[in-house]
Amino acid sequence: MGSPEVNLLGWWRSRGSAARFDLFVRYTFYLSYVFLPPLLIINFAQEVGTAALVVLLATLVIYVVLSCRLVHVGIEHHLGRGPFPRRLLTAYLITTCAVLATGELTFPNPLPGKPDSPGDGISVIFLVLAITTLSAVLRPRYVALAAAAGGVWMYLTAPPGHALFITLMLQFLVVAFRSTLWMLAVVWELDRSREVRANLAVAEERLRFARDLHDVVGRNLSVVALKADLAAQLARRDRSSAAIDEMLEVRRIAHDSLDELRAVVSGYRTADLSVELAGARSLLASAGIDCRVIGEVDVSGEPAGALGWAVREGVTNVLRHSEAHTCTITLRGKVLTMSNDGASLTTFRFGSGLTGLHERVAALGGTVTAAPEAPNRFVLTVELP
Repeated sequence: MGSPEVNLLGWWRSRGSAARFDLFVRYTFYLSYVFLPPLLIINFAQEVGTAALVVLLATLVIYVVLSCRLVHVGIEHHLGRGPFPRRLLTAYLITTCAVLATGELTFPNPLPGKPDSPGDGISVIFLVLAITTLSAVLRPRYVALAAAAGGVWMYLTAPPGHALFITLMLQFLVVAFRSTLWMLAVVWELDRSREVRANLAVAEERLRFARDLHDVVGRNLSVVALKADLAAQLARRDRSSAAIDEMLEVRRIAHDSLDELRAVVSGYRTADLSVELAGARSLLASAGIDCRVIGEVDVSGEPAGALGWAVREGVTNVLRHSEAHTCTITLRGKVLTMSNDGASLTTFRFGSGLTGLHERVAALGGTVTAAPEAPNRFVLTVELP
């Protein structure tokens, strides 16, 4: 087992920045309760009797414990992790009023040579503790009102000069502790935002991977199914040589698909527009579909990649969802149009492939439209800015 110092250091390092700041804020409150009792002992040891001092210290210990508990649940409520401590707050306020009244009634008169009474000193100590604690529980305006009420109490019981100083000190405590709590809430919110951003990045990467996988597997499996069916028909007609050629082509496509899947997993896969256009001609021709390409490629980079994905998705849809005989691909600058004559005018909706294409193009500021047109055409248009 490691030493306590090593374990404590490891525990501290394992906590995030927000958790560390949370501990700092909490112990800022708690340490104020540690330093105030010794001040009370030093100030009142010579001013009150031994019995009164023991009672006062016992009361102070109970009050500090109650204050620590209220600070804890108050901060939890401030961070949205717990309910408002209504009953505990009520008991705390009653206790505070009782202690202040008892102190002033027990020690109402100043000692010889001193401007204020021991009761005034008791009021100062407990008011500082109370305002510190209430700063963790109440909203700023209510804490400020409580501090103002404490100032009024001091004006009624202590010399005016001392009362003014205590009033300003109580308001300063309100500003200091409420500002610290506000910063704590901001730090936790930033921490949650960072976590949400990380989760969104993971979700976006999963979505990108799903789109790539759909684009690769969807089209290639459609081609494999088409050529396997063609090979089966050739075999039935005793054209074994042609059937073998088709099955060898299926094997080639399967190998290409495997390479593309590896590229998708590696995260480096892109769609080359020129390659996709050549592949579209070849695949559609093998399916008995006449493919014409009008225009030339005059884009590069991400726009070319987006149009390449559009060609791939359009060819996949032609092979899987149409009975087309002709397909025309038109390129005009950064606008690509794919039209085929194998569509019906039934209800149309975006599938996962077109949705993924729309997301790709939208990321570049472009638009995607896909709709059937009379009498039997289907037109896919991708326009980049």
